[in-house]
Amino acid sequence: MQAIELQTGLGAVRGSGDEQVQSFLGIPYAEPPVGALRFELPQKARPWDGVRDATLSGPNAPHRLNDFPGLDTVPLVGSGWTRGDDYLTLNIWRPADGGTGVPVMVFIHGGGFVIGSKDAPAQDGRAFARDGVICVAINYRLGIEGFLPVPGVPTNLGLRDQICALEWVREHIADYGGDPSNVTVFGESAGAMSVANLVTSPLASGLFRRVIVQSGHGAMTRDIDVAQRLVRKVAKLLGVAPTKAGFSSASVEACLDAVQKVSQPATRLDLRGKDGREPVFGISRFVPVHGDDVLPLQPLEALKQGAGSDIDVLIGTNAEEMNLYLVPTGVRDKTGGLLAIYVLGRSQPSARRVLKAYGLKSKGKKPGQALLDAMTDLVFRWPARRFAEEHRGRTHMFEFEWRSPAFGGGLGASHGMELPFVFDTLASTTGPEGLTGEVAPQALADHVHRVWAERLPLCGLRRLRECINIHASVRLRE
Repeated sequence: MQAIELQTGLGAVRGSGDEQVQSFLGIPYAEPPVGALRFELPQKARPWDGVRDATLSGPNAPHRLNDFPGLDTVPLVGSGWTRGDDYLTLNIWRPADGGTGVPVMVFIHGGGFVIGSKDAPAQDGRAFARDGVICVAINYRLGIEGFLPVPGVPTNLGLRDQICALEWVREHIADYGGDPSNVTVFGESAGAMSVANLVTSPLASGLFRRVIVQSGHGAMTRDIDVAQRLVRKVAKLLGVAPTKAGFSSASVEACLDAVQKVSQPATRLDLRGKDGREPVFGISRFVPVHGDDVLPLQPLEALKQGAGSDIDVLIGTNAEEMNLYLVPTGVRDKTGGLLAIYVLGRSQPSARRVLKAYGLKSKGKKPGQALLDAMTDLVFRWPARRFAEEHRGRTHMFEFEWRSPAFGGGLGASHGMELPFVFDTLASTTGPEGLTGEVAPQALADHVHRVWAERLPLCGLRRLRECINIHASVRLRE
C-alpha cells in the first residue's frame, strides 16, 4: 500500500491505495455529536488545516455487542465500540485510476438501530471500487442519541445524520471523482429500514436516484406518542427526568446500560400501536418515528401518496431471515406451542390462528419452526412486498435463497447472509464459526456482486432483466 494525498474542498487528506483501489477512511461529514451537540441536529463538518490522516477508520457510535453462540458476528456488525468523539464520519473507496463522473454507492449499515459501524469486515467496499464504482459507508448516531424521541430533542437524529451524510456526498464526492447526480443508496437490516424511510422523507428529496433495500422496508416506525412509553421507561432506568436536560445529564456508559436493560425480552414494556401490533416484533426497541419533518407520514402511507415515485427501488429479503435470531440461540428447538403463541402474541393479534396457518398443529412440525416461518414472513418478507406494492415508481424485488451449512445447515438463508455475496467478501465470513460456513460458492458471490456493482448503478434498473442472469439462489422479479 502507498500513501495517496488528495486536495479537497474541506482540506487535504492522506489515504492509501494499491494498483486497483484507493481508500480514504474516517472522513468527517458532521461535527462530533458530543457536549452541546450531543442531542442536537448534525452540524456540517468544517474545513481543516494541514493534511488529515485518512488511513484509519477512527471512532464509531457508542454501542455494545451481544454474543451469538457459535457464530462470529464481527464481519456483520464490527468488533464493537471504538471510542472517540469524532464518529460522524464516512469511508470512501474509489478506483485507483481516478477519473471523474464515477457512479457512487452509499451504504448504510444495520444493527437494529443500536449496534454496528461502517467498518464491519463483510461490508468493506474495496470490491465495488475495484469494479468501477465509488463506495461510501457511513456511521450515524445509535440508540438513545439516535432514535429516542426525547421531548425537547430533534426527532430521528440517526436519520438526520444519514441525510447530512448524503448532503456531504452531493457537495463533496466530486472531489474524489464521484458523480453526485448518480448516487445509489443501499443498506441492510436497520440500514435497509433507514433507506426505505429516506425514500419517503421530504428532507432527503433529490439526494439519490435509486435504492437497494436488503432485508428491510418502511413498516418499522413508531408513532411518536407510542415511543414516549420507551422514553419514560429508559428515563426511569437512568433515574433522570424524561427530558433533554435529564438525558443530557446521563453518561454515555449509563445510557448503554439502559439500552441493554430495556432491550431484554423480559422487560415489561408495551409498544403496540392502536391496531394492537408491535411493528418491530421485539427485535429492537429503538426505531425511527413518524409524524415529524423527517417522516411526516408512516412510510407506506407516504408511498401511497406518491412519495419517492422518482426513485428506482430494488427491495428484497432472504428466504429464512429469522434463522439468525432463533437458530444459534436454540430458541427454535426449545420453543413449545404455548410459548410460541405467547412470543408472537406480544406483537401480533390472533397469534394462535397465525401460527396454526404456519403449521403449529401439523404433524412433524416443531412449534419453534412454525414461529420461525411466521416471523420471517411477518417481520421481513410481507412488509417488503407491501413496500414494493405501494411504491409508485419503478420497483423490482429479489429473494436470496442460498443456504449456509452453518449449524448443521440450520442457519440456512438467514438474515445478513447476502452481505458477503453483495460485497464479495466471503473470506471474512468463512471459517468454523463463520456465517457462510467452511466453504462458500465464490461463483455466486461473483454473480451477486456483479448485479449490485456493475449493473444497477450504471443502468439504473432500466434494463434489469437484460442485466441479470436469473440464478437459482438469487431470484429477481419486477
